[in-house]
Amino acid sequence: MSLALPVLAAPLQVPALLEPASQEHHVGKVIFVELVTPDLAAAKQFYAGMFGWTFRDIQAGSAEYAEASLDGRPVAGLVHKEIPAGEHRQPAWLSFIAVRDVDATTKSAVEKGAKVLREPHSVPDRGREAILADPQGAVFAVLASSSGDPPDVLAAPGEWIWSSLIAGDPDTDAAFYQALFDYEVFDLSSDAGAQHLLLASGDYARASANSLPANRPNSHSHWLNYVRVDDTDKMAAKAVALGGRVVVEPRIDRHGGKLAVVADPQGAPFGLIEWPDTESKEVSQ
Repeated sequence: MSLALPVLAAPLQVPALLEPASQEHHVGKVIFVELVTPDLAAAKQFYAGMFGWTFRDIQAGSAEYAEASLDGRPVAGLVHKEIPAGEHRQPAWLSFIAVRDVDATTKSAVEKGAKVLREPHSVPDRGREAILADPQGAVFAVLASSSGDPPDVLAAPGEWIWSSLIAGDPDTDAAFYQALFDYEVFDLSSDAGAQHLLLASGDYARASANSLPANRPNSHSHWLNYVRVDDTDKMAAKAVALGGRVVVEPRIDRHGGKLAVVADPQGAPFGLIEWPDTESKEVSQ
């Protein structure tokens, strides 16, 4: 079970995604991520040590929230949420995917087999959002940002650069998201049998849909977000030194760089990936 379902007692005065606001909209792009964790202080310490993120605490009633920034740019939000006694839920990063109309997208998703985990609601300064689980159980959020969407520029080291949907049936799940966000889907599967589908919109690669690892039969469908790093081996070792663990050992990816999957000390998984400056996310037709 994932913990990626923040239920806040009072509306948070979270900052806008963009300041100043823009008129850019990129439907289908992961435009924000939030960590839902039972230990906010420990999470802040870990991610500050990993990536040099700095934090601004925001309080609303009993809700605790921290805005993470890198070089003055917002990179994430961290939400404190206790795990109920007796429950085994994993802290998780929640992906927010850009839409223009949250209510219409939620209705369409439900018609296609999704479940609503948190109904559409408005967040002051942020926009309108909802939290859903796709037909295979992967949790994600949709967000209509009131300040526009971040531009399509290459992320710097320490920023999120890629998102993967890890699914039991990537073809079917990719079709669900294609119908929802009007993605173009490119099959880049290898001869090894594992599926790798590229999801693109606006001539820009947004995410991939991949097969669940065969060596982890108890794993379930989920979204996994990657942070760009200069040295995956070094950063995976750093995660361990800071109290985290390596979930997937560093390996060469299809672009020639290295990727790995690690988990923070509370168990929230995320990816590390080397991404050359010469490797564009634009999709040629």
